[in-house]
Amino acid sequence: MAPSRPTMILPASPALIAPELIEKLLARFTLGWSHYVTFLSIDSPEERRFYEIEATANDWSVCELERRIASSLYERLALSRNKEEIRRLSQEGLVIAKPADLIKSPLILEFLGLEEKPSYSENDLESAIIDKLEHFLLELGKGFLFEARQKRFTFDNDHFYVDLVFYNRLLRCYVLIDLKRDKLTHQDLGQMQMYVNYFDRFVKTEDELPTIGIVLCRRKNDALVELTLPKDASIFAPKYQLYLPSKEELKQQLEKNRSRIGRACKWLKRKYLTATNRPRWG
Repeated sequence: MAPSRPTMILPASPALIAPELIEKLLARFTLGWSHYVTFLSIDSPEERRFYEIEATANDWSVCELERRIASSLYERLALSRNKEEIRRLSQEGLVIAKPADLIKSPLILEFLGLEEKPSYSENDLESAIIDKLEHFLLELGKGFLFEARQKRFTFDNDHFYVDLVFYNRLLRCYVLIDLKRDKLTHQDLGQMQMYVNYFDRFVKTEDELPTIGIVLCRRKNDALVELTLPKDASIFAPKYQLYLPSKEELKQQLEKNRSRIGRACKWLKRKYLTATNRPRWG
């Protein structure tokens, strides 16, 4: 009796794989192989998911994805958001629903190629941005369209110039940007408030949303910004950097913000207990 031959189990042919399974796999993996290799360098599942959503939605190349990760986009967005909004970032990506959603701080402008020195002027910065406008629009975020540089308007026989004028098609509003090469002052904020008021009253149409003002600066005092601007102001003062920050720097800043919020909550709790004479809770 001849010995029986061993049974060989062959892998299933692609033709035998259920079409529904193939469709599910294709729907799940929406990017190229190199994109997913890049994601392997990210430890946090939430951060990894955020970049996958954004790369798919914005059709980022691998080079653009690597730059976004190197510039710590996720951490920079997290700095200006609470815990629930950070969770939404990892589930939905960046959703533009209100003016504050447009803001990243710091804005990373390393692609301008300007040296890290105190001698360049605001005009140097503005010219470099115009030269690298496509990169600047990508760094600003979703929905931005460029309209003008040094936009002049006249009021009461005086001429005023807005450094950069953009339009955001998602929020349907004008976005004015003023560039400051050093420390932010209350005069800078007052000037931007005047620019915003002018555009709201004389430029925007009735069906457009209120104008947003952004004063880009190297240094600022957050307390000064809060004291100068009303609570409902659509004016923001994010910082910019001419170099890529380390993730450690941004994590330290995030922890500092969380600590500040924690102290504020404890202070409000004490004020509430004092005002109501209620027993203290844990």
